[in-house]
Amino acid sequence: MEFVEPEDEPGLFRNPLPPDDRLWRHPSEVGAGLPSNLLGPDLPGGAPAGAVDDDSRPSMWLVAAVSAVSAGLLATGLVMVTVGLVGANDQLRPAVERQMEPRPIDAVSTGVVDVADRAREAVAQLRLEGTSTVVGSGVIFRSDGHMLTSASVIGTASRVRVRLDSGRELSGRVVGSDPDTDIAVIKIDGDGPFPTAVMGTTVGLRVGEQAIAIGCPIELVGGPSVTVGVISALHRAVQRGAGGMLFDLVQTDARVPTGWPGGALLDSSGSVIGITTSVGTATTGIGGFGFAIPIDLARSVADQLIATGRVTGVWLGVKGGDLDGATAAALDLTGGAVVGEVMAGSPADHVGLAPLDTIVALDGVPVTSMGQLVVALRQRRPGDVVHLDVIRDHQRLAMVVVLTERPAPA
Repeated sequence: MEFVEPEDEPGLFRNPLPPDDRLWRHPSEVGAGLPSNLLGPDLPGGAPAGAVDDDSRPSMWLVAAVSAVSAGLLATGLVMVTVGLVGANDQLRPAVERQMEPRPIDAVSTGVVDVADRAREAVAQLRLEGTSTVVGSGVIFRSDGHMLTSASVIGTASRVRVRLDSGRELSGRVVGSDPDTDIAVIKIDGDGPFPTAVMGTTVGLRVGEQAIAIGCPIELVGGPSVTVGVISALHRAVQRGAGGMLFDLVQTDARVPTGWPGGALLDSSGSVIGITTSVGTATTGIGGFGFAIPIDLARSVADQLIATGRVTGVWLGVKGGDLDGATAAALDLTGGAVVGEVMAGSPADHVGLAPLDTIVALDGVPVTSMGQLVVALRQRRPGDVVHLDVIRDHQRLAMVVVLTERPAPA
């Protein structure tokens, strides 16, 4: 192949720029400090022509030196940007460092981060010591240090320790608890104000909305933990061992691990919509779900506990379950609350309610389950008069009942 010399250049090699205009200089152009045998022939200070053997030529020394430096830099993991020789008509190209792209964060993730940052200060770890030691969580809802928690973690506690998100540890005391709703209140000792959570509502809450659970795992330091899911169902009734049923619970697939009872269930805005409970988490078939007491009920119970130390609930005096679908269809009903047992001396006993009766309406509002009946009665007060529609032997009966105060547990 024949080499064609560029038309705008007189020779194969370009003439170098003057030393003062270049970033790099040959050692011979510096001169001082170099041994004479390293300077080429016919250069100032160099050995006479022919006095330098082939092994000590400058080009070979430079190649060795550059190779050694390059190997050292590569061995230590350093990155070196090399700039090629440029001619008089070329321009220097700036060396560009690679910029790492930031990790993309979608709107949902950003929302969870913001919610967690705002809410975690109001969620604390509780250590309750009595006949046994129980660890749970609590949500500060008043700046004076009143906290909502689950009644299941209170037990026979005689000593309460509260560890805040900041790591500060304070003593506390049990104000009161209501096992029927699994809600309790604890008061932190010490001067406030304490950070508080934003209280929301379950009114208008829909299945599929985002749910964020915050609680304090057992014995782990470093503040609350966060899990994320959706609202899986509403108005759930869940058996709690020998303690009866809990009604109108919010169900979520956001995990509520051991140690989280009493923590907060939040909506996407960061408002508390429920207080988590351990009820149902170990039940066969629903172990992947968590449950929470609706915040509207929790606040109502808490206000009574703070004011009087107890909850004044109404008493109808029945136990039972839900009308099965086949029977409801045969009776042309959407559901009902089937009476299984009537308490002696109760308001229900006084009006003649009997086992196998089915309550289908209260004050004209349809009742489709025992849970719905319980929730409806929570809106009443002792002394209120209610009208019940009852199905007995395919006959519809009307009963008027005067509610009384729920007796204290035996």
